[in-house]
Amino acid sequence: MSAIAHPYQDRTLTVDQRVEDLLTRMTLEDKAGQMFQPMATLGDDLDAPGLFGSPSMRTIIDRGITHVNILQAPSAREIAAWHNALQEEARRRGLGIPFSLSSDPRHSFSNNPAAALIAGPFSQWPEFLGFGAIDDPELTRRFAEVVRREYLAVGIRTALHPQIDLATEPRWARASGTFGQSAEVTGRLAVAYTLGLQGDELGAESVSAMAKHFPGGGPQLDGEDPHFSYGREQVYPGGRFDLHLQPFRDLLAAGVSQIMPYYGMPIGTEYEEVGFGFNKQIIQGLLRDELGFDGIVCTDWGILSRTFWGVESLTYDERMMKSLDAGVDQFGGEFNPKALIGLVRAGSVPESRLDTSVRRLLREKFRLGLFDDARFVDVDAA
Repeated sequence: MSAIAHPYQDRTLTVDQRVEDLLTRMTLEDKAGQMFQPMATLGDDLDAPGLFGSPSMRTIIDRGITHVNILQAPSAREIAAWHNALQEEARRRGLGIPFSLSSDPRHSFSNNPAAALIAGPFSQWPEFLGFGAIDDPELTRRFAEVVRREYLAVGIRTALHPQIDLATEPRWARASGTFGQSAEVTGRLAVAYTLGLQGDELGAESVSAMAKHFPGGGPQLDGEDPHFSYGREQVYPGGRFDLHLQPFRDLLAAGVSQIMPYYGMPIGTEYEEVGFGFNKQIIQGLLRDELGFDGIVCTDWGILSRTFWGVESLTYDERMMKSLDAGVDQFGGEFNPKALIGLVRAGSVPESRLDTSVRRLLREKFRLGLFDDARFVDVDAA
């Protein structure tokens, strides 16, 4: 394709103009693929089995999926080369929509599979809890700028962090990933960290931040883990729901690009007792309407297939419809665009609903420069 074979490739147009042009050229299958973000397997063999039940990379590509989450940490050169090969494969297909790579935090000394990632080739720093203890916003921003540069070098463009839950329940196992129990400390450090990743506005040198876990995942009943059914209940001792929400208010005001709702289901509040990824009062009502957020909402990993708390009686398709109705844009850890396509063709979900979410997802790709020079990285520099 020439540089401006289609208007969406023309850099002189606005991002919104490019998004709208591309959207008109997309099939239903193209749109559905954007709304899933499974785990990816690094390596030269595109047919290698995926991680934790995810499909191979070839299957992911064939399904039109262009967002993936990486867990492995080989050398920086290997990650960068794999990223470039993936982008080259994407460019040869259809509309050439580039891949967006994401990662959980990987800059500490932890190695706790499925909860924390080994740093591998990345620089090692204290846990987020350590930065909370120091409580130095300038230092936290400098740290985030290092994370940004190292992510950019290998092609990671979305950070599945900061985690801004409040560690008010000492038995909760994920406290080390937070900035502590203080809403004030968490708010100011989260803002500093996000500005270090994104800059003052999202651009070609930015890493998009996905803050989690909305509206605050710390107050789990008995400190249990909501990855499992016995930890699904989220409570607010003293009725302090707003305390846990406060860091998100701070971060939304600072322009965070993405939000991840938690697995847990609120108990004893005014909100429906279903997981936050299915909760229309929380996502559409609180996050979108009241707090004015128009960025990307991506679910925590696997809520349709594994961690569907409060909606256990619903089928997979019904869970998908409820989550879409709640205001979700993308399904983390899921890889079944065919189900979404089937819902649209059956008249259960209007295609215009997909357009709403795909606009947000494409807008971010354009703002990050992924359709332009920022698509590829320098393997030697990495």
